[in-house]
Amino acid sequence: MEAPKTSSQNIDDNKIIAAIGYLGILCLIPLLAKKDSDFAMHHGKNGLILLITWLILWVGNIIPFLGQIVWALGSLVLLVMVVIGISKALAGEKWDMPVLGQYTDKIKL
Repeated sequence: MEAPKTSSQNIDDNKIIAAIGYLGILCLIPLLAKKDSDFAMHHGKNGLILLITWLILWVGNIIPFLGQIVWALGSLVLLVMVVIGISKALAGEKWDMPVLGQYTDKIKL
């Protein structure tokens, strides 16, 4: 198997796929279709972490009042992170998310 590519040509070719990785379940597209691109995989993993975090917040939403406040504020923060992630991917930059970015490297695909 070939090592992941991180060249500027690879980044240019995969900007759109990397940005799609932040759109919920569509994070699977770069994770499954672009295994040869370190850039697309990084953004896909970020998207997967955001999706898992949002699902955890959604489950916590069943707690009356407090759960709903945490879900609303957490969803707003995640939405901001999605917008930043998409803009970074389209700019061709790798982005390590604050707080949640530590889990990106732990995902082995």
